[in-house]
Amino acid sequence: MLFVDKMLYLPPREKSGDFLFFYPNRQINMLTQYETVFILTPVLSEDDTKKAITAYVDLLKAQGAEIVHEEHWGLKNLRYQINKKTTGIYHLVEYKGTGKAVDTLEIAFRRDENVLRYLTVKLDKFAVKYNDDKRAGLVGRNKKVKTQEVAQ
Repeated sequence: MLFVDKMLYLPPREKSGDFLFFYPNRQINMLTQYETVFILTPVLSEDDTKKAITAYVDLLKAQGAEIVHEEHWGLKNLRYQINKKTTGIYHLVEYKGTGKAVDTLEIAFRRDENVLRYLTVKLDKFAVKYNDDKRAGLVGRNKKVKTQEVAQ
């Protein structure tokens, strides 16, 4: 290992001839794709639900995130009680953003008593492709079946 002008030189891998350099003080602003599902309390009216959802989406946009897809799943039964509630209003948001946007969103979820649960998942390239195919109708429950007409 050798240090060259604030860079760490690592030996080449598998005779490829390419050298790897590590820049410890350099920050890369890469937009990563995330998917967040959150459950709101069922006692909210429809208007309050829409206001809460738009507030969270606007919070993401204010942090520089790009909204890829949104789905409102509506009122669903919970598998177990959460805060003595057996139902919840589900909403899914898929977005591209930084880790700071995710942190800000999750802090807002923790502070809001109307949010029963939330889950944020970082999507890899396979999950992104699957979600794109699902929206296009190529996979999933609503899969569009290709019909081939046989020429006679």
